[in-house]
Parts: sequence; C-alpha cells; structure tokens
Amino acid sequence: MTIVDACTRRREGGSPTAVLIDDITLSDSTRRAIVRHAGTSHAAFVDADAGTTPTVRFFTAHGELTNCGHGTIAAQAVLLHRRGIREYRSRQRTGGRTFDTTAIQRDDGIEVWFHQGPVELQGCTAAERDNLLAALGIRSNDIATGDAPCIASPGTPRLLVPVKTLSALLSIRPDPHRLAAECRRLGYLGCFVYTLSPTRDAAAARMFAPAIGVSEDVVNANSTGCLAAHLFATHGHSNIEVEQGHTAGRPSSVFATATATTEGISTRVGGMATIRSSPTGTANGEAP
Repeated sequence: MTIVDACTRRREGGSPTAVLIDDITLSDSTRRAIVRHAGTSHAAFVDADAGTTPTVRFFTAHGELTNCGHGTIAAQAVLLHRRGIREYRSRQRTGGRTFDTTAIQRDDGIEVWFHQGPVELQGCTAAERDNLLAALGIRSNDIATGDAPCIASPGTPRLLVPVKTLSALLSIRPDPHRLAAECRRLGYLGCFVYTLSPTRDAAAARMFAPAIGVSEDVVNANSTGCLAAHLFATHGHSNIEVEQGHTAGRPSSVFATATATTEGISTRVGGMATIRSSPTGTANGEAP
C-alpha cells in the first residue's frame, strides 16, 4: 500500500489516498475493508498487469465509485514513481471509460493531469434545489448573485451550489443524514459548494457526499472539472484553480480547464501529488 497526498498546495495538505497494486481475486468487501484499514476516505486499486492502459477501480469504505478525480491523480503519481522516470504519458481505464493521463516529476512533487471528458450540465427543479439547500443548511440569501445551483455530471451527477462569500462557505453545517437521504433519492454523488473570486478564475469549495459514506471530502477533483464546465458554459471562462480542504486543515488545490468539443464541454483536470509512504521506502514524491 502506498499513501499519496493528492492535490497538495505548495507541498502541504492534499487528500490522503491509498493506492494498491490490485489483486483481482480480492472481493469487493475486502477492498472496502482495506479502505477502513488504510484510514483514508478513498483507495485506488490499480491492475498494473493490464499493459499500457491500466484499469483503476476506486472504493470508499461504503462501496465502489464510478470514478474518482483525486484518486486518479494519486494512482498516476504512483505509476510514475514505480517506473523511476521523469514523465509518464498513458491512458487509464475506469468505470467503462478510457482517457489520457500525464504525470510529470517536478521539484515540488508529481504533477498529474487527466482528461475528464464531457460534462453534462442541466438545471434543477425548485423543489430539488430547496430540499438540498435545506439539508446543507444554506439560506436562499446566501446564494451568489449572477449564478445559480445546477446539476453537473461527468458520469455521476452532483449539485453545484454557489455562495456569496468565503465566510458563508466555511459556516456551512449540513445535516448529513438528511443530505444523504436526499442525494440517494435523486441519484446524486453529493453537493459541491463554492464561492468564486471576482475574476472567476479562482474559487474556494467544499464537497459534501454522505450518500457515499464521505461526510466531507478533503478535495474533489472531478467536481472542480464540473465547475470549470459550468463557468465555461455560463461566463466563457475556461480555466480555474479551486482551493479546498480548509475545514480539514489540509490546504489543497485542483486545476481545471474547459473546452468546447463535438461531444460538448470537455475538461482536463490536474493537481500535485506527494508520495507520503511507499513499499520501497522512498517518499515525498521523489523518484527512486
């Protein structure tokens, strides 16, 4: 097992993620137990015997995820580290989709980017919005002007919720049982609450996903890609950096860029990773 801090900010913080070279004979219940044993919110199981396109599966203690952005960053950092090279361009197979990845050894860690693919955007009904806002404990007058909650899906839908200020963001105290029930009813992964900078090229955010057993994610990279797609569709902004992990005391950053393609708005998501511990005994994202 390798522990990776994914989506670090200036070599600090990030989301602790377990990465394991997978034994395909393991049962899914065993994989869930491994996550509990690792003490991380997520784990990536990498089938490194799948040639140049490894299959990566993601689990929480609650169950399997269709995909995981910061888990992808952690997995690709480990694959680079295992090869002892400076740059690794590859593809990854996850959740029935295959996409391009890039990992580069930098002085301050391992930089990883992956193609998230098209993000589907749609509005939500007033009832859906109001029920979720109530579960989050967000008042209607906290919603940012010039923006609105929307549903974004890179494969699994989640609600994007804009609030006016950082203080409003940090003061959120959701009802986890009510939020989990509402997200399960609607088929949502969770709610990504954010506040934008005046230039809309930076944001701070929190991700609440109790429906999958994660009351609050330290960082959620896929939702950052969703936000980039939303801002591209509504305001024409194509790049964003999102700071996360404030309430966990783990400063984190995720980068995303959105472009128009024949399939719709597609995104590319990136972050820095630090290998905290590994079976080889090396650490700190340094090549062996």
